[in-house]
Amino acid sequence: MGGTLTTVDLQDLDNAVVDCRRCPRLVAWRESAPTQSRARDEEYWARPVPGFGPADARIAVIGLAPALHGSNRTGRMFTGDRSGDFLFEALYAVGLASQPHAISRDDGMRLTDVRMAAPVRCAPPENKPLPEERDNCRPWLAQELELLRPTLRVAVVLGAFGWQALLPVLEAACWTVPKPRPKFGHGVEVRLPSTDGGAPLTLMGCFHVSPHNTFTGRLTQEMVRHVFRRAVTVADDQE
Repeated sequence: MGGTLTTVDLQDLDNAVVDCRRCPRLVAWRESAPTQSRARDEEYWARPVPGFGPADARIAVIGLAPALHGSNRTGRMFTGDRSGDFLFEALYAVGLASQPHAISRDDGMRLTDVRMAAPVRCAPPENKPLPEERDNCRPWLAQELELLRPTLRVAVVLGAFGWQALLPVLEAACWTVPKPRPKFGHGVEVRLPSTDGGAPLTLMGCFHVSPHNTFTGRLTQEMVRHVFRRAVTVADDQE
């Protein structure tokens, strides 16, 4: 039914994530996608979406959850919808992605120095996971960050939900989160000292790449590119 797993590497973790069925509401919703009016005439992934990116990434990109007809369809994080199109365009522009468009799991996309993940791995109704669903999913993100720990230097968080969901994970891991907890904001940077003698982690906020933000101009390509250029600089400085 899913749950925590003592993993050896990221591939083990990804394989375990895909088999998770801990949240009945999310299982039913993600599997209903191919029958909905907006469904595309193709086979849907309709399972939890694992992280995407190399095991030695220095930058983690933390989103919210898969989109029902985006990642839930393609099976790869931030792939197949307008949010992903916007994000990959920015990553490509700053040299972190091999191409500007992410269409499917087998489109040849490669990320450099970046690993994408989400606090919730199944598409939730109305993009709003319940607190217990977020908590059920938390061990996956915790284990992913633990496996990335040797090289991880920056976490770019897209949106307030991801920010709030990530802080307890970091606090329970090997980084010190200040009290009161830092508030989310675009361009916010918070340096988190480590408790294991390793490198600190810099938490960076970025408005979510949702159509609501990008169509209204609240978030522009240059704003996102600036965040990632800054993330690369910070990662370099912490080596």
